[in-house]
Amino acid sequence: MYEQEKIKPYSDTGTDKGEQVEQMFEAIADRYDTLNHWMSFSIDRYWRKQAINQLAPHSPRTILDIATGTGDFAIQTAKQLRPTRLIGADISEGMMKIGREKVDREHLSDIITFEKEDCLSLSFANESFDAVTAAFGIRNFADLDKGLREMCRVLRKGGHLSIVELTHPTHFPMKQLFKLYSHTILPTYGRLVSKDKRAYSYLTATIEAFPQGEEMMGILQKAGFSDTSFRRMTFGICTMYLATK
Repeated sequence: MYEQEKIKPYSDTGTDKGEQVEQMFEAIADRYDTLNHWMSFSIDRYWRKQAINQLAPHSPRTILDIATGTGDFAIQTAKQLRPTRLIGADISEGMMKIGREKVDREHLSDIITFEKEDCLSLSFANESFDAVTAAFGIRNFADLDKGLREMCRVLRKGGHLSIVELTHPTHFPMKQLFKLYSHTILPTYGRLVSKDKRAYSYLTATIEAFPQGEEMMGILQKAGFSDTSFRRMTFGICTMYLATK
């Protein structure tokens, strides 16, 4: 078990992590986009664009966006790559409801659809997609290995995986600055705006505990991926992982 799998949003309840993560995102769904963009100073849009650019040479026609949330990555991917079909999968109906509204406004309903899915046990057939993407979601998996194996299973042979995940910087001074920011400013602002006293403390804790860099590449290889690589962005605050099935 990886360290972040032991961390739950609401540790004082008896429910499992998956249920608690769903409960947390339902609670903060209507404020999630504002918080996300503010806390990253809107650099999250740049991180997503870089990840999508890595898929562009492969021209994927069918794409699955795991832990799609409110659909920002799905929408940006559809605009840049124009696939024939893109499915956003998530456990939170509240988050996807907002995503569907955004997709309608962007006139992308002919490309993007949303489906409630347990990302540890996807309903899709083997080798259903040309590409699988995930932005800022896999560190919430209750079982990272199982989730990645599912992502590999539904990916076609030769298909590509693109993951963007928040990570903690490892070098001075960004390491110290990020720790100060993530332990004081981020959870305080998150609590004030989201009105959930524990959600953003949980998110900070999972960033610090989540495997990153070379360790994460080894985990991807164990799940069945090859040609794994990673690239740290913005002084290591975010890391992009790329892999092939």
